[in-house]
Amino acid sequence: MREALIKLHISVFLAGFTGVLGALIQLNEGLLVWYRIMITVVSLLFLLQIKKQFQRIPASMVWKLLGIGTLIALHWVFFYGSIKMANVSIGLVCFASTGLFTALLEPVFNNKKFSAWDVGLGFISLLGILLIFQFDQRYREGIIAGIVSAILAALFTVLNKRQVNKVEPRVMMVYELSGGLLLLTLLMPVYLHYYPVESVLPSLSDWCWLLILGWLCTVLAMDLMLQALQKVSAFTQNLSLNLEPVYGIALAFVLFGEQKQLGNSFYIGVLLITASVVLQMIRVMRQHQQVKKSSL
Repeated sequence: MREALIKLHISVFLAGFTGVLGALIQLNEGLLVWYRIMITVVSLLFLLQIKKQFQRIPASMVWKLLGIGTLIALHWVFFYGSIKMANVSIGLVCFASTGLFTALLEPVFNNKKFSAWDVGLGFISLLGILLIFQFDQRYREGIIAGIVSAILAALFTVLNKRQVNKVEPRVMMVYELSGGLLLLTLLMPVYLHYYPVESVLPSLSDWCWLLILGWLCTVLAMDLMLQALQKVSAFTQNLSLNLEPVYGIALAFVLFGEQKQLGNSFYIGVLLITASVVLQMIRVMRQHQQVKKSSL
C-alpha cells in the first residue's frame, strides 16, 4: 500500500503541470487534447511493440475500454476549456470537486457501501473551492466547465476501477485513449465549424510543450496512476488528485502571477483541500495496518 501511495502521489505531482502546459500551448482546447492523445497513443504503441508487451483482449472488453476512454477525452476538453475561459488556478481547483462526485458515484457503479466519511471529505474539498473563488461572476463559464470536467473525471475513475485488474496498465491506456482519439477525430469537423482557427497545426513551441504533456504528464503519470489504482480505491485516487491544484497553482503563481486575481480566502480554501487529502491518507494507512494485523 505504501508503494501504491508513493506512485499515486508522483503521478499527481506530474499532473500538476498539465494546467500550466495548457495555458502555454496556444491551440484551443479541442485541438490541444487531440494532439495530446495522439502523441500518447503513438508513444505507447511504440513502447509496447518494442518490449513485446502488447496484449490482445476480448472484443467485449475492447468496447468497454473504448467507451471509458471517451470520458477521459471529454474530461480533458472541459478541463482545458475551463483554463482557457478563466485561468489555470480556476481550472485546477474546480477539479478538486472530483473527490465529492466520486464519493457519490462509486457506491452506484461499483457496489461499494455508501460512506458518509468519503462524502464528508468531498464536501470539505468543495468548501475549499467555494472559499477560494466564491463563484466570482468573471469566472462563471470557466467554473461551470471545470465542474463538468470533475464529474467526467469521477465517472472515468469509477468505471476504470472495475477494469484495472484485468488488463496491464499501459495496454489499458492504449485502448482507452484510442477510444478518446476516435471520438475527438469524428467530432473535430463539427467542433472546428463552430470554433474556427487559423491553423490546426501546432507551432514549434507548442510541439515542445505537447511532447512534455504527452510523455511525462500523460504516459508516465497515467501508468503510475493505474498501477496505484490496483491497490487503492477510486475515491482515494481522486481525493489525492486534489493536490494537483496545489502544485499547479503554485506554478501558475510563479509563471503567470495569478495570485493577483485571487481573494484572501484562497489560502484557507487550499488548506481545506490539503486537509481532506491528508485525512484520507491517514485513514487508508490505518485501515491497511489493521488488515495486516488481522491476517497475522
